[in-house]
Amino acid sequence: MKYKNVAIELLKKLLSDEIKIRSKHNLAKSKTLMEMLDGAIKRYQNNLLTTAEIIEELIRIAREINAADKRGQDMGLSEDELAFYDALETNDSAVKVLGDDQLRAIAREIADKVRKNATIDFAIKETARARIMVIVRRILNKYGYPPDKQPAAIELVMKQAENLADVWASQ
Repeated sequence: MKYKNVAIELLKKLLSDEIKIRSKHNLAKSKTLMEMLDGAIKRYQNNLLTTAEIIEELIRIAREINAADKRGQDMGLSEDELAFYDALETNDSAVKVLGDDQLRAIAREIADKVRKNATIDFAIKETARARIMVIVRRILNKYGYPPDKQPAAIELVMKQAENLADVWASQ
């Protein structure tokens, strides 16, 4: 390949843009993918990867992005439910304690309740945020989500809800 650096920059830009598009819908997964991309680029810049290796790594990340799209369908979750599932799944102890089926049920219920209670001013009004936070906390308690990790899960779910609230409120 004659212009390897151009190919690397182009792949990096395409992947970065693709991840940013996904970040509007699935915050947790886009964060993970962006960390993978940044890590690969840093290893290349520190001369830990050759040009061919970084291109292979970027292609692997692109495949990971495509696999993430299909994952929701395989699990029987809508895009919104998958976004909440990914937010809840960041806690390893919750995955071990509850299992995938339980996390899917939690994600479905959170998506349903947040969608029903989302308002246009959700991100601005503290009372609207508090109402959603109470709903999320009750759902997590109902299913036995590990209490030591609940604050982090609630925070991530709230960020995800803020991303989706504008879309839901306008429907």
